[in-house]
Amino acid sequence: MPFSTKFINLFFSARRKKLDKYCIFPSEIQNEQFEYLIENGRKTLFGKKYGFDKIKCYNDFRRSVPLTDYDSFKEYITQCKEGHDSVIWPGPIKWFAKSSGTTSDVSKFIPVSSNGLWDCHMRGPKDIVATVASLFPDTKAYEGKTLTLGGSHKLDTTGNGTRSGDLSAILIENTPTWAAWKRTPKAATALISDFEKKVEQIAKETVNDNITAFAGVPSWNLVMMNKIIEITGKNNLNEIWPNLELFVHGGMNFEPYREQYEKIIPSARMRYLETYNASEGFFAIQDNPNRNDMLLMLDYGIFYEFLPVDKLNEGNAAIPLEAVETGKNYAVIISSSNGLWRYLIGDTVEFTSKHPYRIRITGRTKLFINAFGEELIIDNAEKAIKYACDSTNSKIKEFTAAPLYMSSDSKGAHEWLIEFSELPENIDSFKAALDKKLQEINSDYAAKRYKDTTLQEPVIKIMKKNAFYDWMQGRGKLGGQNKVPRLANDRKYADELQVYILK
Repeated sequence: MPFSTKFINLFFSARRKKLDKYCIFPSEIQNEQFEYLIENGRKTLFGKKYGFDKIKCYNDFRRSVPLTDYDSFKEYITQCKEGHDSVIWPGPIKWFAKSSGTTSDVSKFIPVSSNGLWDCHMRGPKDIVATVASLFPDTKAYEGKTLTLGGSHKLDTTGNGTRSGDLSAILIENTPTWAAWKRTPKAATALISDFEKKVEQIAKETVNDNITAFAGVPSWNLVMMNKIIEITGKNNLNEIWPNLELFVHGGMNFEPYREQYEKIIPSARMRYLETYNASEGFFAIQDNPNRNDMLLMLDYGIFYEFLPVDKLNEGNAAIPLEAVETGKNYAVIISSSNGLWRYLIGDTVEFTSKHPYRIRITGRTKLFINAFGEELIIDNAEKAIKYACDSTNSKIKEFTAAPLYMSSDSKGAHEWLIEFSELPENIDSFKAALDKKLQEINSDYAAKRYKDTTLQEPVIKIMKKNAFYDWMQGRGKLGGQNKVPRLANDRKYADELQVYILK
């Protein structure tokens, strides 16, 4: 066992024992979080408005406090940004994570309290370190440096003493010196706003470093890694960084990208670990490399509730962790030490295990297609795309889908805008495989497709090379905090992308 791994396992031994209790005492741990949050919430403007003094149990909480989302909670966030104390969490809130989202605003500003920063956002990376060292005793990932590709919004300061920017910028600002020493690139480079310039500078800074791990969103890291290979003239990343062995990823489904990563990192030692990290909090870590799910983190200053996706408009249908069922799709609701209360974060998950509680992300509550009653979610789309690629020996780089609305002389359909890295020999075979898989995994879609009752077969549009990159660049959306929207229930994105269609 390498010395660094041995030291980490010893250092985090007490923490590992606490994580083991997730399997034995999950309800008790969540109840402790609930009591901690309510006690602090009583000292706030929000808590006084909704009678936190009278809340003694979860049922009181559910009856007293309405479900919120960014639009309904924005008035409280605005007060915090204006410098008011104890609006949603005791004391002032200094940090706000700027995040693009599916709200009425161009950007969301998610509060990050001092407690939330350390209870949650900074605890997650520590638990990743502990988890990797425990899972892989032979790992040398901590012998070198970790390359991180975060967002590009520098911290903006207001006259009220608050600062806003990408969550990655907030974390960089608060990372201890000893931890920053093991990370690259330097902070100034990490916060370069121009994505292409940032990648070029990262290449210059890191090609001679001993990079053993990297972290970030799969899509943007793939762009960066291919650019570094191009700049160096090498054939793959192992020729640049021979000791590379770990990618900690999150933000989107990794499976559509796995084959491309295995191609540019042809190493049997390479390991991939998924995390569930967002501006609203750090929620889950893959704790078993042989499972396609993640351990839900229960003691991060977060109390969880879950709302069945078929009851999104019924707030009283929300349930606590102990009442969830495996195999069912839920919208995630959090109350946290960042001052968010019964807040719908917009993600949907499915529980794969209750002993311990493990989840996998299935999509977004607002990223779907339901123009014809088909209720197509991201999980359906990604499974069908993978099946179609496997069936036709093709590979995709990016995709999005949107409805083609009914007209007087045609029925509805789904338009799939796909940028291939390797084209299928026959696009009709790809389309048939996509359609077949969607019908297998989504009964509502199958019903609408039955004898072309409502939906006709999918329409596939092949995109030009780098179409999505160029589109995102034109929208000022390059970088780790921004993702190509996989599905949309309207034509806004699809119409913008028409100019990038190859044929």
